[in-house]
Amino acid sequence: MPDTVVAELLDDARFAPSGGNRQPWRVASVRDPRIRRAMAVLMQPVWDEYVAAQRAGVVPYNSVDYHTPPEVVHAPNVLLDAIDSVPVVLAIAADLSRIVAMDQHLDRTAIVPGASIYPFCWNVMLAARARGLGGVMTTFLSRRETEAASVLHLPEHHALVAVLFLGYPVHQPTKLRRNPVSSFATLDTFDGAPMT
Repeated sequence: MPDTVVAELLDDARFAPSGGNRQPWRVASVRDPRIRRAMAVLMQPVWDEYVAAQRAGVVPYNSVDYHTPPEVVHAPNVLLDAIDSVPVVLAIAADLSRIVAMDQHLDRTAIVPGASIYPFCWNVMLAARARGLGGVMTTFLSRRETEAASVLHLPEHHALVAVLFLGYPVHQPTKLRRNPVSSFATLDTFDGAPMT
C-alpha cells in the first residue's frame, strides 16, 4: 500500500479529540520485515497466554483478579504468522507528558488517559474503512513495551498503546453482534432502571 494512502488515513485521523487538544500521538509505519518479525515474536507469548486464559474461563489480563493460567502453550495466530505480508502495520505511541491522567491517584489501573489516544486509533480505523480497507487493533505489544521500545526506538516518556494492522479484507462484515442498550444503560444511577 502506498505511503500516500497511509498519510491520507493519518490526515483524517488527526482530527480526533484529545485532552486539551494536545494531540499526543506518534505513529511508526513499520515496513521493515525484520522489525515486523521482531514485533510478532514479542506478541506471540502474549497471545499464547491470552488464549490460555480464555480457555481457563478467565478474562485475560484483567486488572482486578488476573493470574497467569497454569498451562500456557503455543496458540497459532494467522496475523502474527503472516505479519510480513500485512499491507500496513502501524505502531501507535502516546506522549505521556502531554496527557492529563485525572485518575492516576486512584487505587486502580488508570484508564482516563486512554481518552486522549484511543479516539485517534479509532479514527485511523474509520478512515481505513471509508477507503474499503479493514483493520485490526491490538494492544498485545504494549504488554512487552520494555522490549519493544528498543526495537521501535520508542521516545522517552512515550507509551506504546496499540498496533494497527490494515489491509484489503477478503470479507467486509456488515452486521456485528453487540449487547442491547438495555443491558448496559440505566437511568440516573448505575443501578437505576434499564434504559429501553
